[in-house]
Amino acid sequence: MSKKIIVIITILMVFTIFPASNAQLSLGAEADQKSIEVEISSSGEVNVKHVVKPSNFPVSVDLFDGTVSDISITNESGDERDLAVVGDNDAVLIFPSNQNSIVEYSLEDVLILNDNLWSFEFSYPQFVSIIIPEEIDRVYVNNIPIQLGDGKGIGCHGCFMNLQYYSTIPKIIQEVEWKEDSFFVEIITDSEIEKFNFDQSLKSISFQVNEENKFITTIIPLESLWNPYIVLLDDEKILFHQYINNGTHIWLSLKPETSGAITIIGTTVIPEFPIIAPLAIGFLMILVLPFTRKFNLH
Repeated sequence: MSKKIIVIITILMVFTIFPASNAQLSLGAEADQKSIEVEISSSGEVNVKHVVKPSNFPVSVDLFDGTVSDISITNESGDERDLAVVGDNDAVLIFPSNQNSIVEYSLEDVLILNDNLWSFEFSYPQFVSIIIPEEIDRVYVNNIPIQLGDGKGIGCHGCFMNLQYYSTIPKIIQEVEWKEDSFFVEIITDSEIEKFNFDQSLKSISFQVNEENKFITTIIPLESLWNPYIVLLDDEKILFHQYINNGTHIWLSLKPETSGAITIIGTTVIPEFPIIAPLAIGFLMILVLPFTRKFNLH
């Protein structure tokens, strides 16, 4: 009896043993997955790898939504295993094995490029590791900014994720001058920015945004404008995220729904007197106080 006939008979047996209980066809028990990895390449390709633990019974692995191609199953030794696809590439059936099974495939039409912004929207009930292209250092997950650093990856467990990132982002650097000091405010955005202004008396930084629904990250030197902040769009408060503070600069991220005037207001701006002055006065008071008490005793 040929190998293919054995596989077909096994599938028919599974249909009998594990009948579908709802509209979504499911064969076998749910697989115990050791890891799930989604890797995004620099060119926009998406590849998925499921590592499934050994099982004495047939198990099924749900595939990610999208156009699935190039499905393969191997064991830990790299040997190919028989492939049984469920439905319209909805899942794969893995036959009993005493080794880990590795399911790999490509996803097409899921990573969408729109006006320089890549978007990948998906959901999966188990923990998923997403590997980001090396040249990308910042992503947005459900509109929340995440600085990747050296990790180049993020994890998500049982969640719905809208992953977005820019392939190339222009940086706008504005110089802020106050008396003899100069500071540099960096704006990272794909939107057109005009009319940048720093107002020491109003404790604010403002600029005009000419496009809607664009991510804007403003890196502010703490020497020029100190937190906490309020962000306004045409005099109305809007949501923003403060996600990095390295002690010298602070990162603010926002996504205005419409074009208009953005104003970032801080509690304090560049002080009229150097910050060392009050520190020096306080230090002198600490030194003088014991002598003052001693003098009063006599």
